[in-house]
Amino acid sequence: MRVNSRSAAEQHLRDLARLRRVRDRIDREYAQPLDVEALARGAHMSAGHLSRQFRLAYGESPYSYLMTRRIERAMALLRRGDLSVTDVCFTVGCASLGTFTTRFTELVGMSPGIYRRQEAHATVGIPSCVAKQVTRPIRNREAPPAEPELD
Repeated sequence: MRVNSRSAAEQHLRDLARLRRVRDRIDREYAQPLDVEALARGAHMSAGHLSRQFRLAYGESPYSYLMTRRIERAMALLRRGDLSVTDVCFTVGCASLGTFTTRFTELVGMSPGIYRRQEAHATVGIPSCVAKQVTRPIRNREAPPAEPELD
């Protein structure tokens, strides 16, 4: 039995190392066309196994993690204010403006256009390492509903 439990533990460690490489790849290549099948091939796992194991290890699916990285980068670009929402969408690797807008709104609690207008100068004078933490999107649809604007 000890041999089996040791080999199971070793396999678990190998799987965790693969998952870390997948997460690191997403962090580096978020703007590239990535999908679960491509990530799984790179990790020598099936797409289903990768998705299940990634969720167990990190609390969300690889796709959700990828979209969160893209939205984080989009938030920084929108705060800069020199790109349109559409340009930002494609710059961060999203192929659909509708999907980008929906996911952005779910994570941030407001549309990209409103965020761009409201947050353009929110991080002026704040070190980028602090701004990244302060402006990090909320995962798993936890953003509070946006208050309606009264113009």
